[in-house]
Amino acid sequence: MLAVPGSSERFIEKSRGLPVDALFLDLEDAVAPAAKVDARAQIVAALKQGGWQAPTITVRVNDWDTPWTTADVLEVVGGAGAHIDAIVLPKVRTAEQVIALDMVLGQAEASVGLPVGRIGLEVQIEEAQGLQQVDAIAAASPRLETLVFGPGDFMASMGMRGLSVGSQIDGYDADAFHYVLSRILVAARANSLQAIDGPYVSIRDLPGFRKSAAKSAALGYDGKWVVHPSQVAAGNELFTPDPSQVERAERIVDAYSKATAVAGGAVGAIVVDDEMVDEAGLKVAQVILTKAGRS
Repeated sequence: MLAVPGSSERFIEKSRGLPVDALFLDLEDAVAPAAKVDARAQIVAALKQGGWQAPTITVRVNDWDTPWTTADVLEVVGGAGAHIDAIVLPKVRTAEQVIALDMVLGQAEASVGLPVGRIGLEVQIEEAQGLQQVDAIAAASPRLETLVFGPGDFMASMGMRGLSVGSQIDGYDADAFHYVLSRILVAARANSLQAIDGPYVSIRDLPGFRKSAAKSAALGYDGKWVVHPSQVAAGNELFTPDPSQVERAERIVDAYSKATAVAGGAVGAIVVDDEMVDEAGLKVAQVILTKAGRS
């Protein structure tokens, strides 16, 4: 998922041709306070123009602690709601903040004749309170589609001694983000939501980005934010299941289907590649095939 500053016509134009699965036009951190109001109109114009290769287009509004949130929603949805797949809400701490946005979004949709509930919600978990309340947040609205980890604000919230957002912390040998990534992922899956890892801002450190993305992909995340075109190819590669994994998953599913059939003896556990496979192993293989678009 590509981050695109909503105040930059150049970056918006460049984003149209990038092979990403989704992008968000940003009104929050990537836009200076003095430019936020004007950026709304620029985003509306860009949405009406369209032309993106990405199939999913979203807009990140400002968080509820700012004076801009409601007007962000009303203006961008009122101006180009038919072209928006989801609204991204940052710095979510409580379920009530999600409910509030749901209500404002519903009024914005109704005001321009859109079906209420058509536009989805993606929420960022970025602070200690948000992580503590993540289960309630994940269940707060039927619009919810995605939980997103925000490493920058989370690092600040926790007092981590790091200055490079998304990078590991010097002096700490373990993975500084493993717990929060796992916690968000559990809440997402328990509520049938996507889980997306946040950005890695060292745009010249492609090996570091690859390591970060590989970890969250292995954990089960559905994708990762990218903040520079140089990260796109690596992100697409790392969140696409390895062909050898896909081939083995297909063999597992095929072998298990044959073995459990009456004609195959109705066997409940088999051996594939010197490993026992039962129904649990079948489910793991099916997840790989789903991620690869083979289910």
